Amino acid sequence: MWTAFGPTNVAIHRISTAMELGDVQIAADQGPRVDSSTLPLERRVRHTLEVARAYSAQNRMDEALALLLDAEELGPEQVRYHFIPRQLVTMWVRQQRGKPSHLLAGVAQRLRIIG
Repeated sequence: MWTAFGPTNVAIHRISTAMELGDVQIAADQGPRVDSSTLPLERRVRHTLEVARAYSAQNRMDEALALLLDAEELGPEQVRYHFIPRQLVTMWVRQQRGKPSHLLAGVAQRLRIIG
């Protein structure tokens, strides 16, 4: 009772494992198909962050940033203190030529990556 165990959680772990093993294509293809809406908030946020990481690895930064912002809306404290969003936003800010976009700068400030 009150656990996230089941086929959806297994699918989310499959996506995370694919990312850890460097199989970005599987994570990017299968990740968006997983409906995590019935899972606890923590699992939904983590899954959204993994899909964002997969999109970022494919240079789909706008989609990745949109997912990160969705995750932040769901669980701001989880996004603020989890390593994946901090790693992604730091990388995105460093890759920018010139000033980061308003959305990227905002999340970078909230994560205290830039002042």
